[in-house]
Amino acid sequence: MSYKCSRCKRDVELDEYGGVRCPYCGHRVLLKERSRDVKEVGVR
Repeated sequence: MSYKCSRCKRDVELDEYGGVRCPYCGHRVLLKERSRDVKEVGVR
């Protein structure tokens, strides 16, 4: 799963057993990347 560090803005790949910490700067706030797909919601 791909995340982005909120401090250094680098892409971070987390493995299943790793901690939630950026390996580059040590920051603990990671942002989940959103898909760029446009979803349409039906209105009734």
